[in-house]
Amino acid sequence: MPIFTKKDIDKISECLRAESVHQEKDHFRMKITADEGHRTLILEIYPEVTLGKGKGPLVVVYTPNSHLQLHSCSGYVTSEELGEVTFIGESAGKISGLVVERQAACSLYANVIRELISGDFTKFGVEVMLSGVALSLAEEIIEKSKSKKSRE
Repeated sequence: MPIFTKKDIDKISECLRAESVHQEKDHFRMKITADEGHRTLILEIYPEVTLGKGKGPLVVVYTPNSHLQLHSCSGYVTSEELGEVTFIGESAGKISGLVVERQAACSLYANVIRELISGDFTKFGVEVMLSGVALSLAEEIIEKSKSKKSRE
């Protein structure tokens, strides 16, 4: 079952209050603006694209100052309260998270050791604690993915 269906795109765009959403041939494109148009972010979601020898979901963010990609996205979680969507990718016991905010901002946390997101954040310095706190919202989808892999 695909991670990103039209229903998922609607849920994501609603959470981020996207200014526009377009369905292209192979991806969805959203424009998110804030501060009366002074901040702009483009979010592209490819439900399935060739990634090396295999295929998988790709999430891309464009801002005036950055270009970020999360390959092999394994899931996402929306937070209406925080006004953000966290996209998660997993590989070799580490996770990466791309957080896109309603305020047209984004953050990337890459190769985070899985245990950091469910441990005691106060044991770490602020620079490490931030990734654990940010990605802890996605703990549920990470656990689902973990149990799914153990059944296969």
